[in-house]
This record gives sequence, structure tokens and C-alpha cells, in this order.
Amino acid sequence: MRLMLIVVMAVITLCLAETAAAQQKTRDQKVREDRERVTEQGFWIYNDLNAAFARARTSGKPILAVLRCIPCEECVKLDDELVDQDPVLKPLLEKFVCVRIVSTNGLDLSLFQFDTDQSFAVFMLNADRTIYGRFGTRSHRTEWVGDVSLKGLSKALEGALELHAAAPASKAILAAKTGPIPAFASPELMPSLRDKYASQLNYSGDVAKSCIHCHQIGDAQRDLSRSRNEAIPEPLLNPYPHPRSLGLILNPDERATVKEVRQGSLAESAGLHAGDRITHLNGQPMLSIADVQWVLHNLSPDGDSILFNLRRGEALHAVTLQLPAGWRTLDDISWRTSAWGLRRMVTGGLKLEPINPADRGQGGIPLDGMALQVRHVGQYGPHAAAKNAGFQTGDVLVSFDGRNDLLTDSDVLRYGASEKSPGDQIAVEIIRAGERRTLQLPMQE
Repeated sequence: MRLMLIVVMAVITLCLAETAAAQQKTRDQKVREDRERVTEQGFWIYNDLNAAFARARTSGKPILAVLRCIPCEECVKLDDELVDQDPVLKPLLEKFVCVRIVSTNGLDLSLFQFDTDQSFAVFMLNADRTIYGRFGTRSHRTEWVGDVSLKGLSKALEGALELHAAAPASKAILAAKTGPIPAFASPELMPSLRDKYASQLNYSGDVAKSCIHCHQIGDAQRDLSRSRNEAIPEPLLNPYPHPRSLGLILNPDERATVKEVRQGSLAESAGLHAGDRITHLNGQPMLSIADVQWVLHNLSPDGDSILFNLRRGEALHAVTLQLPAGWRTLDDISWRTSAWGLRRMVTGGLKLEPINPADRGQGGIPLDGMALQVRHVGQYGPHAAAKNAGFQTGDVLVSFDGRNDLLTDSDVLRYGASEKSPGDQIAVEIIRAGERRTLQLPMQE
């Protein structure tokens, strides 16, 4: 018994030591080790899109391009299972030319357009640059289980293979999956990134610091608008709306299939049902939630319509969903990585949350209208602007620039980013310890 205890303790000690060693690795070490591991395994082309296109042209296979920032602990579980060739996925993966993209340096933005608040995005495409579909969705800063799964990825890959088998006849209906020509061909050409990054990773130096991360693309685009005193365009402020903002909960294990329709939602009014499989959206074949978001992303914020082609049991149906003006504001943007930059611009580093309903009516907090409590106050640089203006954790904001109808953190960020300019001083009414007072908050670039 004593010997067994000694062995168990030794194993635990060894595991703890290995965990500590892993935690002590620098980001640069993790990047280099990942490159070495994937290259040695030989299944994935590592960070070389040109090689993937060349192999696809000679083999006739479609391309599976996985964009995954390295190392990103938030999406490591799904990606590690993918790279390690999960038994369910392996037969499908072998039908693709698989390429792993670990940075966006030099990335062709006329082809690879996606939600840059993601750190795991998948493209399935032809060697002629026809995009079959996208995969990869997140609606929480760290959780992904409700949006993506290996089963869902398998279904998306199967759909891409079907479209590839039908090529080139399928090319016409896939044209809308490629977006417009962007203002900048690749990320390192954007003004705020131009003098900091090159078109390739620097493996002779600190490779991690030479990487342009996905979120930096969106950040650079928003910063450019802000520096010009322009309102941030709707697609940049409210990118890739999640289907649930319309009341659609999609099954992460299936191919764009409705799991639930929320009561009172736009989706319910349009007549969508649980179990419906969305075969096409505005004419585009749907392989995943990300494909649905692509269509939503490219619709007008002033109101638009969506044509759903559905398979409901054995029957086919067509349903039109009419979107009202301002429909993009139904989505939550506060979880996004981009919210960090927006909080610098608009709230000077404040993170806000709606007050507990049970606290309304107490200490001067209104029974209805705006009541956003400060949960975090930034401490450094531009994110300390609110702190320097006198804001404190626990303050309750009840008016922002004379508006008391901004009910969420997202509402405040949207209003400041679209209606206010750097240098503006905003009067913010707060309640602190039962006392109402007004503070001045500066808008920033």
C-alpha cells in the first residue's frame, strides 16, 4: 500500500512538473514547436497557401484552409483534435489538400474574408479560388461549444465535397461567397499596421511578435475610420451577426440546421421551424453557421430580406424573412475582441453590465431605462481615460450624452463609435452610493 502511494505521488509530481514547464514556455517557443510538430507529421502544409494551390491544381482535390492564430488557448481543443486527424474526420480530410495558416501576414483579403474576431476560421475552396463554404463561429470570448463541433465540421466538409464534385457547374451559385475587392490587398498594407509588420513571419527573430493576428485586421479598419473622424461603417461595427440575434439557434453538429426558434423573434414571425435544414440562403448553398453569418454580414443595415430555401422532413419550402431597419443592433458585440478597441474609443476603458433587476428602484437607480454598472475600469494608457475622469467600479450609468435608452454595453459602444468623434466630451450621469452626479468622458481615437 505504501509503495502504491509512493508511485502515485511520483506520478502526480511528474505531471505537475510537466504542467509547470508547459506553462513557462514563451509564446515564441509555442509557435516554433507547433511549426516543428505539424511539419514533421507531414499531413498539413504549414503556412504556405501557394503550395496548397499548386498541389490542388495537380491533384484535383479541393483545398481546406484553416486559419488559426498560434498559440490560441481559446480554440486549442477543436483545433488540436482537427490537426491530430480525429478518426471521424480523417477519411474526409484525406480528400482535401489541407493547409494550416498561422498568421494573416500577406493574406489575400480579396479571397479570405471572414469574421476577424474569430481565432479559428476554415475555408473550403477550389484551386480556381471558388469558395465552397466557411466554418468557424464564436459568440463568447472563450466558449465555442454551442457554435462549432467536430461533427459539424464533418458535415461541412461533406457538403464542400459535393459542391466540388459538381464543379464547374456549381461555380455560378457560389459567386456570392466571394466578397468585394477590399481597400487593402493584405493586412500589412493597412496604415496602422504598415510600419510594424512584414508580409511574412520573422522566424529569425521573435516570430510571435511578427504575427498579424486575425483581430488586428478589423482593429486596423476601425482605427482608420476613427482617425478620419468618420463613423465606423456598420459591417465593421456589427460584423457577422449571429443567427441567434434573429431568433435562430442552429445545431452545431449539423449542416445549417435549425435547432430552436425563439418565441417572439423575427425567425418565428417568418415561419421557420425547429428541424428545418437551410439548404440555400439568398441563393447560396449553406454548409455551416459561418455560411449563414456571411450572408447576414453582407445585407443592408437599413432593412433587407432573406430568402430561405429549406428542407423540412421530405418537403422543400421557401420562406422570406424581412429584416427591419437597425436589425444589426439585435446582436451582442460586447464579447468580441474588437470591443477592447471600442471601449478605448467610447468608454475610456469601462466595461459595463446591466444592473441586477432586483437593484432597480434602490439608491436612486431608476426602475426603467439605462442602468449600466461599471464592472471594470481600465488602468493604463488610453484605457485609463475613464479612470482619470473620475469613474469608479460600481458606478451606475443612467445617462450617456443625454441618452437614457442605451440599455447594454453594446448599445453604448455602437452609439459612441457611430455618432461621436475623437475629442468630443460626453456628459455621463452616474449614481454612486445613492448620489447622482455628472462626469465628463472624452471620446478617443
